[in-house]
Amino acid sequence: MNNPRLANRYAKSLLQLAAEQNKVESVYADMLFLREVSKASPDFVNLFRSPIIAPNKKEKVVLSVIGNKVSDLTIGFIKLLVKKSRESFLPEMIDAVIDQYYTLNRIHRIKFTTAAPVSKELEQEIISKVNAHPGFERVEMRTAIDDSLIGGYKFEMGDILIDASIARDLSEVKKQFKSNEYIHRIR
Repeated sequence: MNNPRLANRYAKSLLQLAAEQNKVESVYADMLFLREVSKASPDFVNLFRSPIIAPNKKEKVVLSVIGNKVSDLTIGFIKLLVKKSRESFLPEMIDAVIDQYYTLNRIHRIKFTTAAPVSKELEQEIISKVNAHPGFERVEMRTAIDDSLIGGYKFEMGDILIDASIARDLSEVKKQFKSNEYIHRIR
């Protein structure tokens, strides 16, 4: 049920309307809230995707859940989705709005994965190194821990991936041993 083109079109329209009404930050905050609700409750997402539940019931349930926690513009957006039978795409649209907000505000997202937790000082040092490059003045960094890396790190930003992990190094050594011609001649 993933339709990124549709999600991007609706997200773009919502952000344009929000810009006209000077409510871009409010809509962005609403989308962050809705994303957290969606992650915390799979039933919330399943409600939108259910073909059994009538659209008017979906709208009532959603409005009772989010109530006055989101702006009128976001409520109107959700009502429009229900009216057009597009509510099943809301999770994708939420992500699309957040992505387009980052693009609009030139915020670059970084994911830094290590085998052990990193200190706040190291996080700030990485952010300052990225900020030193022109066009990367605004950076949002997310850290993750993956003990399968053994050591080292993975740095992801957009379509850039730097894998400086020990697990990758060991994998490369293993490939070299498997393709080594001299070992095949010895056997």
